[in-house]
Amino acid sequence: MTASAYGAPDPRYGRLPSEAQVERTIQHLRERGFEAVAVADAQEARREAMARIPAGSEVFDGTSRTLEETGIVTALSESKSLTLLKPRLHAMDRATQGREIRGLAQSPQVIIGSVHAVTEDGQVLVASATGSQLGPYAHGAERVIWVVGAQKIVPSLEEGLDRLEKYSLPLEDERAHKAYGVGSALNRILIVRRENQPGRTTLILVHQRLGF
Repeated sequence: MTASAYGAPDPRYGRLPSEAQVERTIQHLRERGFEAVAVADAQEARREAMARIPAGSEVFDGTSRTLEETGIVTALSESKSLTLLKPRLHAMDRATQGREIRGLAQSPQVIIGSVHAVTEDGQVLVASATGSQLGPYAHGAERVIWVVGAQKIVPSLEEGLDRLEKYSLPLEDERAHKAYGVGSALNRILIVRRENQPGRTTLILVHQRLGF
């Protein structure tokens, strides 16, 4: 794989937290209005995530190594009760239907993806080169589901931002070079401090190292 221009990822941010840190993070996420649950492994995460998507929903799945590693991408594509938006969007003409494409992508019934850091006091950070998934996460989607490897827990917001720069970005840059032939960049950062719509946002924290 092509080495990242941003250097090697900082190994501190790939370590799994203690059980006490996981429990503390889950409690603080709930206090901030998120639905938060801890699961043991990728298989349980997949079951939990799929069970939280209402039958008949239109679903937008964000590009995510975590969704791939948990088998959620495959489960979504094989579902007979859900409608995936990406195939529909890819079939549309960007030159003549650009506005409609943006509207559909920014306001799905359900968006499922991951995040790049979760602070022990319950704040969530998502980094993006384009920002395409940030609008639905912040406001546009009716329901948000995040599946998150426990190694993404950090003690503070400052360390969360540091994790984005020193761990997530180098790994995503490598992935992007391999997949697209171009690197990535930390152009936009969403910080979600609280969810004020009960039941809208669920974070499934997995006791495994998943994603970046």
